[in-house]
Amino acid sequence: MDQELDKVWKALADPTRREILDLLRKGPRRTTQIVEAFPQLSRFGVMKHLDVLKQCRLIITRSEGRSRYHSLNVVPIQQVYERWVRKYEGLWAHQLLRVKESAETAPETPER
Repeated sequence: MDQELDKVWKALADPTRREILDLLRKGPRRTTQIVEAFPQLSRFGVMKHLDVLKQCRLIITRSEGRSRYHSLNVVPIQQVYERWVRKYEGLWAHQLLRVKESAETAPETPER
């Protein structure tokens, strides 16, 4: 499981791949649509990013005739959340509550 999540973290480390995922969050896109959204990259460059995202299962690709449609797969992102974020939610919520209580009970300093 950790090795799979390592691949997800590595894929998410790249800003272009995160932008592709943001684009796919709006709905499935054909390869051509994704390539057009990144005019600064070659088609080959976009395809390399799509391959990385596919290998770590962040996207699912289906063929329909000559077109390929790419969709966001949120399962690996949910696994990252469960493994790394959820564990610390309670800790941070507890710490923030302590800060709030401390700020509310601190004596007010007079203005000069």
